Amino acid sequence: MIRLIVAFLWAALGMLFCLPIHWHNKHIGKTDPVKCWTKSKKLVSKFFRALIFIAGTKIEIRGEENLPDADHAALFVSNHQSYFDIIILQTLVKGNIGFVAKKEFRSYPLLPLFMEDMGSIFLDRDNARESLKTISEGTERMKKGLSLGLYPEGTRNHTDQLLPFKPGGYRMAEKSGCPIIAVAETNFGKIFEENPLHFIRSRHVIIEFAKPVYPGQMDKNARKEYYDSIPAQIQAMLDNHIATMKK
Repeated sequence: MIRLIVAFLWAALGMLFCLPIHWHNKHIGKTDPVKCWTKSKKLVSKFFRALIFIAGTKIEIRGEENLPDADHAALFVSNHQSYFDIIILQTLVKGNIGFVAKKEFRSYPLLPLFMEDMGSIFLDRDNARESLKTISEGTERMKKGLSLGLYPEGTRNHTDQLLPFKPGGYRMAEKSGCPIIAVAETNFGKIFEENPLHFIRSRHVIIEFAKPVYPGQMDKNARKEYYDSIPAQIQAMLDNHIATMKK
């Protein structure tokens, strides 16, 4: 209960006190979006690291050598268990990173303001035309060096088996010339969402980064085969994590 209260107060008060920084960054972003993303990355990373500390989360990182340097973008394609997926991934990626979020996030208080500062885009899955516009915008941002986190399951999943993937967002890597890095995240839901009354608990989590793959360099058949293989690749990493944690 204490962790939950402290985390809630930190999140609520932190966003309120950082509103002037948001307005400043938003002004910068009108003429220099990369500078806005960079400033927001520094601010949000400190904010998220504090939340991870409050939660008492112990992070085991596998495949850290597969992360790109700060000057190169990638599309991180991951399973989705928790809000902590975004919190932890953002702190581990070296360069600027935004996220592909559901349009419903826009209705949250304050949070979408900072998500926009980071370069996040909001996807309307019920509107094909708007989805294409969003993917096109994401592609242009990746060309400017912004990494994006994509969760193709479309919703948080608290089982050991992946939900069907929606692969439309993969085109952002294909069209921007950036790699896809498959990511497997285990035990993230047990930090918060899966606990009784949503108490925050200290947990050991595993996050693994696969080797980067450049779909834009493949022919059509090889690219389709690779896209189809991504869920199985992530599932294999998850199964390995679970087996390791049971030992």
